[in-house]
Amino acid sequence: MKKTLSLTILLSSSLAMTVPLTSFAQKLNKPNVIYIYADDLGFGDLSSYGAQQIETPNLDKLAHSGTRFTNAHSTSATCTPSRFALMTGTYPWRQTGTGILPGDAKLIVPTDKITLPKVFKNAGYATAIVGKWHMGLGNEVKKDWNAAIKPGPNDVGFDYSFIFPATADRVPTVFLENDRVVAAEANDPILVDYEKKIGNDPTGKEHPELLKMQSSPGQGHNQTIVNGIGRIGYMSGGTRARWVDEEVSTTFLHKAQDFISQHQDKPFFLYFCLTEPHVPRMPATQFRGKSKLGYRGDAILQLDWTVGQIQQQLQLLGMDKNTIIIFSSDNGPVLDDGYVDGAVAQLNGHQPAGPLRGGKYSIFEGGTRVPFIVSGQGVAKGKVSNALISQMDLLATSAQLVGVKLKADEAKDSKALLKTLTGEDPKGRSTMIQHAQTLAIVKDNWKYIAPSNGTAYMKLTDTETGNLPEDQLYDLKNDIGEKNNVAAKYPEKVNELKQLLEGERKK
Repeated sequence: MKKTLSLTILLSSSLAMTVPLTSFAQKLNKPNVIYIYADDLGFGDLSSYGAQQIETPNLDKLAHSGTRFTNAHSTSATCTPSRFALMTGTYPWRQTGTGILPGDAKLIVPTDKITLPKVFKNAGYATAIVGKWHMGLGNEVKKDWNAAIKPGPNDVGFDYSFIFPATADRVPTVFLENDRVVAAEANDPILVDYEKKIGNDPTGKEHPELLKMQSSPGQGHNQTIVNGIGRIGYMSGGTRARWVDEEVSTTFLHKAQDFISQHQDKPFFLYFCLTEPHVPRMPATQFRGKSKLGYRGDAILQLDWTVGQIQQQLQLLGMDKNTIIIFSSDNGPVLDDGYVDGAVAQLNGHQPAGPLRGGKYSIFEGGTRVPFIVSGQGVAKGKVSNALISQMDLLATSAQLVGVKLKADEAKDSKALLKTLTGEDPKGRSTMIQHAQTLAIVKDNWKYIAPSNGTAYMKLTDTETGNLPEDQLYDLKNDIGEKNNVAAKYPEKVNELKQLLEGERKK
């Protein structure tokens, strides 16, 4: 029987290995697919991307065995919009309400339109999400956390889901398996409020002496305390259901491994969303102090190890030879994002964004240009590609891979770039729009940033946002750090890109 390609796309990390075993899944005529997504990992956070103060051996092996992309992007400089674009194949700024969501937000992913998991379901795949969700749940903000919460991941294409609702720094700090909170108890009902304090749980603001990790001033991470860490938002109840931060990563890992083990005989799609190195950074004991870069560095080591564990499992199951892995992150890096965790004090010369300007929250390249590595059968080995590609393209590209035809009005912003993904096509996209507090458009290594009245510098997070009230133009081929605004020198190029951007806005 003809062997088939098994695609494991890690939007966050992985490593390909080889064993002489052949599983039943490898004999199927459809590839298995795993996307793994890191959270707030920067362009310069991996040793394969030039980091010298930290080593990420599993991701380095991935890069050495495949193609490492140097011009790949999330659509946005923050997590919720990037994840929305990945799921829908649509620029998030086309839909209102796609900004960073609180933990009690309603679902923003349409249930009646094509999504990334639906592409695979339409091709006969079993589908699952494990990890961070952060795209809302239910039809209303006010919801009963002690009953089934619908719609959610299971209503937009996933057969199985094991998630937490938003981010680790926001309540409710609980896991949901499919549409119910894990370990919820009727006699200890969960209540959540983002406007006013509820219940008797202590807050970080009132009782800082109870914190094992202090919150940074002015960033709002000083409300209900869970596991010795202040969160954004207020929560009461659900005492048994609350997670322990040090065990979140391994819990997600075990659930992902369980799903892989249970679906060896049927093609599957697994969307594995890691939490590292998003705040609060509270890695397992085995990683603490190992990076010498504070808890943020330790969390990156934990991320790298987690990917290695997935790859070891694939090897033991005989699934590694037919596996393609893609690694990436939802947006650029940030150091102080709410907690005093050593990320700033112990930076030790590390450059999370590498040579790029800006980071998370920024329209500069550091906000959306992220690590992106592809490895596996059919992918060029040991290659570095400067092809322009967006994570949003994975929807149309996956449809191309598994033979699903998209309708003309579906996922219109997503481009089918399978040859780019495998390293064959060196060009990729012709244009791409970047999104933060303003919009930017890139074409042929020229980048135009639209004027904005937003703040140019976020003091609390030490972020250059790129917001200026005038046109900005950068020659990324010769100025990847966006140090020289050449708008005045090339007015025709400014007008060309401005018109392209305006045309996309009007669609």
